[in-house]
Amino acid sequence: MTYDFESLVDRRGVGSVKWDQMIAWKADVSPDAVPLSIADMEFKNPPEVIEGLKAYLDDSILGYTAPYASFQKAVIDWQQKRHQWTIEADWIVHTQGIVAAFYAAIRAFSKAGDGVIVFRPVYHPFLEAILDNDRKEVNVPLIETDGYYTIDFEGFEKAAAHSDNKILLFCSPHNPVGRVWTKEELEKLADIVIKHDLFLISDEIWYDFVASGHHHHVTATIHPQLASRMISCTAPSKSFNLAGAGLSNIIIEDPDVRSRFKKEVALVRGDLINAFGYKACELAYTQSERWLDELLKVIRTNHQLVHDFFEQEFPLIKAPLPEGTYLQWLDFRALGLSNEELEQFLHEEAEFFTDEGYIFGSEGDGFERINVALPTKQLDIQLKKLKAALVRRGF
Repeated sequence: MTYDFESLVDRRGVGSVKWDQMIAWKADVSPDAVPLSIADMEFKNPPEVIEGLKAYLDDSILGYTAPYASFQKAVIDWQQKRHQWTIEADWIVHTQGIVAAFYAAIRAFSKAGDGVIVFRPVYHPFLEAILDNDRKEVNVPLIETDGYYTIDFEGFEKAAAHSDNKILLFCSPHNPVGRVWTKEELEKLADIVIKHDLFLISDEIWYDFVASGHHHHVTATIHPQLASRMISCTAPSKSFNLAGAGLSNIIIEDPDVRSRFKKEVALVRGDLINAFGYKACELAYTQSERWLDELLKVIRTNHQLVHDFFEQEFPLIKAPLPEGTYLQWLDFRALGLSNEELEQFLHEEAEFFTDEGYIFGSEGDGFERINVALPTKQLDIQLKKLKAALVRRGF
């Protein structure tokens, strides 16, 4: 089957959060503008998923739906085939999204006032989940060296040693900087988590997006002692553009940890999943692997396009090639603009709609996160719009 990664679907006026946000930012935005912000894709869903859901509707009743055997097998087989991770059906807990999962986990495994460690810049709902649950954010900033980020293990060890700090909220692969952590880095991290009795929430939603030459290691496989102190957050939503289906698979090996987590999720009935979520996930994992493999080639092309554009046209703006995700972390600091000035310039003058770096923590000041999961031609159009605005400004 030939897959379509070139058509742009018109998402105006249908409730797309990303597109509605762009229009809210600039009501008279040009027709050729495409937002590069929130992390869903501008690609049609895999045809195997769409056709499978149509067939499902022909023969099904959309009543209350629980996990079923073929769905669970699909999740288990995917982890084994793509990630060499052997899990069991009982380990899988379902939530309406990964954000909902780490909100619940923070409540389940800490109390008000406890510290939650993060490595900023980091996915901004991490920071919101900590504050919304009356916990204390404990930031150990990543170390940046010429656009490459590493974990500050010395700083992490110091933070972990404080008895008031109970949780590490961890992103692997990392959003927004695009690191795929090496096995050696994860082993160091696991040793500190175990030594200081931290609870580990590992968000691995991006684990299917890894660039050539890199390998994602599932954190739970790094050390057997992690099982009693962690949850692993996975989902088909990034990989197959299924965020609207509202299903995440939280993998928890330890039965006591699993019980505590499920109890917290059930308090707000976050365990009720819509029937389409289960079926879409099953169809994605069992029939759409080839679509994903083709998608990964497009993402690599787009990452390279962005990198080359800035290197050749505006070398002061840095766009390193990420090791994973379909995001790219752009460094605009050389322009000398404040966060507010940069945001105004990109929205009003360039019509280049991103996620501002500062929302990922102050370490993101002067940066912008873009989403390259869109047709290459459309990405090129957005870059040319940016180029014209930069030239007009004399940059």
